[in-house]
Amino acid sequence: MNLVIQSTDTIPQKQISHLAELSKCQHRERTSKYAYRLTDTQPHLDIASYCIGNQLDYGYVDNSKTLAGFGLVVMDMDSTLINIECIDEIADMQGLKPQVSEITEAAMRGEIDFAESLRRRVALLKGLDESALQRVYDERLKLNPGAEIMLAALKKYGIKTLLVSGGFVFFTERLKARLNLDFAYANTLEIMDGKLTGQVLGNIVDAQAKADFLVKTRDALKLKPEQVIAMGDGANDLKMMAQAGISIAYHAKPIVREQASYALNFVGLDGLVNLFAN
Repeated sequence: MNLVIQSTDTIPQKQISHLAELSKCQHRERTSKYAYRLTDTQPHLDIASYCIGNQLDYGYVDNSKTLAGFGLVVMDMDSTLINIECIDEIADMQGLKPQVSEITEAAMRGEIDFAESLRRRVALLKGLDESALQRVYDERLKLNPGAEIMLAALKKYGIKTLLVSGGFVFFTERLKARLNLDFAYANTLEIMDGKLTGQVLGNIVDAQAKADFLVKTRDALKLKPEQVIAMGDGANDLKMMAQAGISIAYHAKPIVREQASYALNFVGLDGLVNLFAN
């Protein structure tokens, strides 16, 4: 078992040496500017607390697991691929961000059913001009750090990408085209006469729907669960993540970190690449 250590900055050699000693590693190698792989390691209870205390992300990775062995990466959108919760920023255009953000946070912690929380939040947007969606996309939406590096690596290995979101098609379709993603699914806001009606059209993409889209895409590509990576940050992603061989909690809520295969608490999305570097 290898131990992958990564950070947002250069890792001091004394920290790598300490982790090498704790894990009784046989060899160490630098796999990127801010990442190391310690090979043939043994678990140690102090490794987790040491890494967290020094703002290092870590993960035990089977020697045979490399990017080349995967065929599909499934990503949540809001606060995972991108830096914002789109609905919160749309609400800000109405001066309602605090009310909507409170519902968003409760849903992400798993305290409120997602479908109900979405209906309640969208209802608050009734009457908002459609142009607010484009303003959010143009002015506030940014990719999270490392997204381009991750997507380039996935493309290099022929790994398909699925963006599945409890957010909105307005954003997922633009990101799909911009980033050359293979598949995207999300909710559709009803718009009449250029204004939001406060309603969502069709079935809501909730936690179960996310999982179903993963399974549908995985089966269509004739992949096994162990060939799939799923990444998310909120409770609404847990069912989806459970359908993948590898799950990654990205800057996630505690309930998600606890259930994921790996947690990236500090580094960017390129942390996925470092975990499974060849």
